[in-house]
Amino acid sequence: MPNDILIKKKIKPFVNKIFVTSDKSLSIRCVLLASVAIGTSKIENLLESEDVLNALRAVKKLGIKYKKKKKNYIIYGSGLNGLVTNSSLVIDAGNSGTLARLILGLLAKTKSRIKIIGDKSLSKRDFSRVVNPLKNFGINIRSKNGFLPVKTYGGEFLRPIYYEENIGSAQCKSAILLAALNTAGITKIKAKKSRNHTELLMKSLKIPIKIKSTKKFDLIELRGLNEFEGFDYKVPGDISSSAFFIVLTLLANNSRITIKDININKSRTGIIKILNMMNAKISYLNKKIYKGEQIADIFVESNNKLKSINCPESLNSSAIDEFLVIFLVASKAKGISQFRNLGELNKKESPRLEIAIKLLRMIGIKVERKNNNLKIHGKPDLNLKGKFVVKDYFKDHRVFMMSCVAALVFGGEWKIYDKKSINTSFPNFIKILRKLGAKIN
Repeated sequence: MPNDILIKKKIKPFVNKIFVTSDKSLSIRCVLLASVAIGTSKIENLLESEDVLNALRAVKKLGIKYKKKKKNYIIYGSGLNGLVTNSSLVIDAGNSGTLARLILGLLAKTKSRIKIIGDKSLSKRDFSRVVNPLKNFGINIRSKNGFLPVKTYGGEFLRPIYYEENIGSAQCKSAILLAALNTAGITKIKAKKSRNHTELLMKSLKIPIKIKSTKKFDLIELRGLNEFEGFDYKVPGDISSSAFFIVLTLLANNSRITIKDININKSRTGIIKILNMMNAKISYLNKKIYKGEQIADIFVESNNKLKSINCPESLNSSAIDEFLVIFLVASKAKGISQFRNLGELNKKESPRLEIAIKLLRMIGIKVERKNNNLKIHGKPDLNLKGKFVVKDYFKDHRVFMMSCVAALVFGGEWKIYDKKSINTSFPNFIKILRKLGAKIN
């Protein structure tokens, strides 16, 4: 089958309610924690994307049994330090930085040599941010120049650590917390604000974890060597997947959408705060709390009077995966939007900052760049007529989806390559676009 799509027409006005894909971050964390719980866990609505399926394959290699029963995954946990490992085991994390980094923490006390590998894109991403703190526990772990493959031999006598996490990496913080589960004593982390799914999930499992929040940092303490029981968990919808439909609706004509049952954890809703500052009218309906996570329906309607933003740097970490589509809104907003210190975008599945600048300039948007700071000159009357080709972007799923949204709201004829990249996180993305009336060949 062809691995490219063709979009020739803007999307027509629509009014609809949709469900998007399940939260990928929570899906992977549920698989990993269920594997070291005592007894059986039932995970409902687990995302069946390549990244999550790779997590299931990984724990299966480590001796964990699981089965799918209707819409649920049943995972039979081994308890702490109960993972079975053969010598020279290789675990392929594919494209998932979350899986590759978090599983290194889970393997803190293994007694066999395990090698973590990934695809070409993941192999270019920085792993020193987890390897270095894990070494402090006494774990035998190595990587060449801070990249994959990473080899870990575990550690027999682990010691608790104090670590200052200054990047704002939830993956780094979570890897430390998973290693701390198998470590006697109290591990302490002073972590720059980032996603807190791991902490909330651990709290719901009665794992002895304490969290004290300040304006810029979270102070976290975890007491190790406490077994926890299997659990039931229904994974909510993913706000990163919702982002594409939020922006599609906002920039389309006379359209409204309700996106059902989305995780609106405050560490993930930077995009909503940013867009509402740009004069969007995005609201939450049917709010509730589920095991520490906030869940709601997201309601969005079109708006042709968007204004530019001087984006607060404090929102960067809570919108880091959504800046690609935020840039599309800035392209249509009145005035000059400013964004600062976005270097972390280049440490994702692709150099997203570089790619975004290239794509915006391709469609006639003036972009000024100084180091990792951007000024985007909006064109409220932007209406494209030419032909555009998007390819050679490291098969990044978010670049593909961003390009689809741009084609459907800005016009022109677009040929977009690497359709299969969406299998990483959002396999039914195109199916939902078609449900809304998008003409995609």
